[in-house]
Amino acid sequence: MSAVNTDPIDALLLVSFGGPEQPDDVIPFLENVTAGRGVPRTRLEQVAAHYQVFGGRSPINDQNRELLAAIQKDFVDHGIDVPVYWGNRNWDPYLRDAFRHMADDGVRRAAYFITSAYSSYSGCRQYRENLSEANAGIDLELSRLRLYFNHPGFVTPFVEATAEALAVEPESHVVFVTHSIPSDMNAVSGGPEQYAYQRQHEEVARLVAEGAGASAWTLAYCSRSGSPHQPWLEPDINDHLRELSLEGVPSVVVVPIGFVSDHMEVVFDLDTEAAETAAELGMAYQRVATPGTHPAFVAMIRELVLERAAADRGDAVQRSVVGVCAPNPDRCAEDCCPNLRLPLPAVP
Repeated sequence: MSAVNTDPIDALLLVSFGGPEQPDDVIPFLENVTAGRGVPRTRLEQVAAHYQVFGGRSPINDQNRELLAAIQKDFVDHGIDVPVYWGNRNWDPYLRDAFRHMADDGVRRAAYFITSAYSSYSGCRQYRENLSEANAGIDLELSRLRLYFNHPGFVTPFVEATAEALAVEPESHVVFVTHSIPSDMNAVSGGPEQYAYQRQHEEVARLVAEGAGASAWTLAYCSRSGSPHQPWLEPDINDHLRELSLEGVPSVVVVPIGFVSDHMEVVFDLDTEAAETAAELGMAYQRVATPGTHPAFVAMIRELVLERAAADRGDAVQRSVVGVCAPNPDRCAEDCCPNLRLPLPAVP
């Protein structure tokens, strides 16, 4: 098989959040996550207890290892001769180490894929700030792979999983769930578009509900943190389940459209807390899988690399999307998803 043209991109960087892998890692990891935000130690210890339920180990790094291996195999199978690296914002392997590794290997221009599909400060710009810091003094050229909330490779796995769950309980109410963010962060997400975070999730929920044949659905949020005096997106998934129970809903299918893999927010907030709430209410509860290493999701990453390489060469590009939203741009506008606390440099 002849090699596929990826010029000028000569590497892919998988960019993720990171997570602890043993009990002693948990508090240092949470200190990394909350650095500069003045979060009290008591709050860190409360969150640390969530990790200790799972032996002090988050599943996210193992899931990234699986995704990394799946991408590498998919590249080989499709004639793409591009090495794949991996770096985290908040735990080993850190982004800085990934940049040093790429530089040592002679990489000149790397595409980067963020394991977050939607527009927001915490889901996009904060990653780009961390990439800027990690690249300081190394100065590799970087090409972002566009956010992919409306790419068929992201939507299709949710449609399939939701349809399978509804085949078991056809009359279930479908509850789509994502990570809550502060209301002011949502308001400025997407730059001039505004409220992009919420709107994008509503569009994905609509697409999945229609594709899976759901008769009733709603959008809820999980994993709220921060000051109780600051407004965050609502309703919380547990509160929402109680509301549905009062309305007489006997069965729910929970679809974590805000997440690409079954990491801590999924296995604790949904599989543990929300599942317990549903049990207390006498409500049947199914939680469907995230994309993980679904073949369509892995293929999407390859397609996005080739799409961005073609755009960087100045070639005509066809961008795969579903639904009514336009494809996310390759480069974010300067005022897109601003840092409301402290403006910092961010890579394109």
